[in-house]
Amino acid sequence: MNSREPLVFKTATEDWEFEQIHRLNYKTFVEEIPQHQASPTHRLVDKFHAENTYLVCFAEQKLVGMLAVRGNRPFSLDQKVPGLDSHLPAGRTVCEVRLLAIERKFRGARGGQVLSGILALLWQHGVEKGYDLAIISGTTRQLKLYQHLGFVPFGPVVGTGDAQFQPMYVTLETFEVTAREFLRASPARSFQPSAVNFLPGPVAVRREVRRAFEQAPESHRAECFKADFKATRNALCELTRAKHVQLLLGSGTLANDAIGAQLSRIGGKGLVLSNGEFGSRLIDQARRFQLKFDTLEYEWGKAFDLAAVEQRLKGKTKPAWLWLAHCETSTGVLNDLETLKALCAAHGVKLCLDCISSIGVVAVDLNDVYLASCASGKGLRAYPGIAMVFHNHEIPPAPDCLPRYLDLGYFSEQQGIPFTFSSNLLHALHAAVRRVDWARRFADLADLAALLRERLPELGLNLLGTDAQTSPAIFTLALPPDMGSVKLGDAMQEAGYLLSYNSEYLRQRNCIQICLMGECTREKVISLVNALSRACGKRRAPLPAEKRQA
Repeated sequence: MNSREPLVFKTATEDWEFEQIHRLNYKTFVEEIPQHQASPTHRLVDKFHAENTYLVCFAEQKLVGMLAVRGNRPFSLDQKVPGLDSHLPAGRTVCEVRLLAIERKFRGARGGQVLSGILALLWQHGVEKGYDLAIISGTTRQLKLYQHLGFVPFGPVVGTGDAQFQPMYVTLETFEVTAREFLRASPARSFQPSAVNFLPGPVAVRREVRRAFEQAPESHRAECFKADFKATRNALCELTRAKHVQLLLGSGTLANDAIGAQLSRIGGKGLVLSNGEFGSRLIDQARRFQLKFDTLEYEWGKAFDLAAVEQRLKGKTKPAWLWLAHCETSTGVLNDLETLKALCAAHGVKLCLDCISSIGVVAVDLNDVYLASCASGKGLRAYPGIAMVFHNHEIPPAPDCLPRYLDLGYFSEQQGIPFTFSSNLLHALHAAVRRVDWARRFADLADLAALLRERLPELGLNLLGTDAQTSPAIFTLALPPDMGSVKLGDAMQEAGYLLSYNSEYLRQRNCIQICLMGECTREKVISLVNALSRACGKRRAPLPAEKRQA
């Protein structure tokens, strides 16, 4: 083993990794610290092995450091310290950290690097699982190190002879400070764990989506690519009940530009509705295409006055088309699609929608919708980079009046693939949308949203959109004047949580957003709320264990 080889930090998942864990466990806790009896196999399988999560470090596929984390009771310390909970801060979600071991050869100059990386994984694991208190049996040989990391000793020393251990605990908020200072000061200061993603995009994606993206690139003319392209389009149409969808390489803005290009071919005047930033962007896009249109604009966070909309639709100069954001991403307001569909159908108006933040988050029925936009990097939980336009009518090519890349009719004529397309993005999107239980996905999001709506007001934070129907995946918080959104967002990022606050429209209004569009769990949401409470200076006891159940 070359002690200068790059170090790889990960969570153990493979059989060969576990075999090396058993052998390092034996070296450390039999041969070095005589805690267990010797064995001719020179391997020690921990009694909690089946429940442990092992955070490990490898060099040249050789294990050089490890640590085990477990959240199930009883802990090993339950057996050693009577009345364990009486020694611990109340109202916490506890994990036990055990089996910290570093290969002897790596305890020199690189020992700090190995330990730093493992501690970074530990911090990330705690954030993701919602643990906010860790307990250890710290070997008395390393008490200064543990205390430097913020661990507090409690109870009597346990063990005998050369295998003596001090029970200790550390809170998440203390570990966030002390361990981060340790990481910055160590040779591994460049190692940074990924933060928990609560952004509106890019979002956290599933492992199978990442693996699909990492496949070798394919030609967009290959038959296997065409088959996956068709399957992806079919899955998207099945999800939305639209007859057709065109896929373009780009962002949701490109999809809306493609809609604007189509509207430029329709005679008559249109109507654009706005009750937030993205409605305003549709107005700008309609203006840039030199469309003829009127607007109805409402205050941020307010629902549309549908009676007023109906008056416009049935007037003597009724619009030829109506364009709006189904979900207003800036506030989370979810505009009433079914009523708008009925109004447009009754008055012969073509309905066009920005569904970028609603498809994949709530059930969206695009039947009878003229045109609708979406993007891959939000509720569909894929990588950003694919723009989508759904339609239910045949679109003829317009070679004399539209740019090639905005001519949806040309896309349709070429079976959706007129130009080079990224197979990596396509395969990732296909992996994200195939075989998804969408009803379960929508129900899970609704449950997480209910949890956030219960907890956030308790922190003294005002939610926009409370007077309207809102998305279960977008929470826009209007902060008080004495609490800056950028300062709070930076603090949350430092604590391991990515929130949206850097967009200009959020900065101008001192707002910050929590979004649940990507992969998310109840544990992560609870951990986020507790961290937000600490950052706001309003520490509230975490949820009791019985309320944490999904």
